[in-house]
Amino acid sequence: MTFAATNQPLTDEEFGRLADFLGSIGPAAMNFEALDGYFAALIAGPDMVMPSEYLPQIWGEDFSFASDGQAKDILGLLMRHWNTIAGELRRTLGEPYVYLPVLLQDEAGVARGNDWAQGFMLGMKLRASSWLELLDPEEHGGPLVIIMLLAHEHDPDPEIRPPPIPAEKREDLLIEMAASLVRIYRYFEPHRCALARIPLQAQPRRKGPKIGRNNPCPCGSGRKYKHCCVADAPTVH
Repeated sequence: MTFAATNQPLTDEEFGRLADFLGSIGPAAMNFEALDGYFAALIAGPDMVMPSEYLPQIWGEDFSFASDGQAKDILGLLMRHWNTIAGELRRTLGEPYVYLPVLLQDEAGVARGNDWAQGFMLGMKLRASSWLELLDPEEHGGPLVIIMLLAHEHDPDPEIRPPPIPAEKREDLLIEMAASLVRIYRYFEPHRCALARIPLQAQPRRKGPKIGRNNPCPCGSGRKYKHCCVADAPTVH
C-alpha cells in the first residue's frame, strides 16, 4: 500500500474526516485527542513499535474496515499525522520549539487535556519497562508528572486521583505538558539513535506468534499483511 504526500499535515477537512471516523466506531476507539497523545508517546519513546502492534489499540481488537478504499484512506491519514508529529518533535532537537498537542474543547470551550494524557500513557504501556527510568522525579525532573496528573484527574480510585485542578491553573499545566513532551523526546533521542544503528534482524522483537505475509493484517484493515503494515513500516517510522 502506498500513499502520496505522507509528510503533509492534515487539512481541516481531513482532520474532521479522521475524527468522524474514530467517533463512528464507538467507545472502543480513541478520539483524536487521545490518538495524538498516543502517537506522541510512541514517537518520543525509546523503542520502535510496529504499526501491526499499535494500530489495533486505536480502534479496538474487533474492528475491521468496511472496504479496502476506507482502509487506504484512514491509514493514509494516520500516517500523515504520525509523520507530522515526528517532524515537529525532530525540530525540537535543534531549536527552541515545542509540538502543540491536539486538544479538544469541552462544551464550555475549555481544553482539558485528559484524553491526550491518557492516550500518551496507553502508548507508554506498549513498552512500559523502557519508561521506568523517567518515573523518578528526583533524578530526571519528572517530565511524566504532569501527564500522569492529567491522565488520572478523574480516576474512580480516590487513592490515584490527584487533588482538584483549579481552573486558572489548567492552561499552565497544558503548557507544561507540551514542554514535558519535548524533554521526553530529547531524553530518549540517544537511545533511538543507538537502536537505529542496530541491524533490523538483531533488534528486540515482540514476543508472540509470527504473522505470515499472506495472513490478514492484525491492524484490522482486512488486507494481507504483506500489502499492509509490513509494507508501510519504513514510511511510518
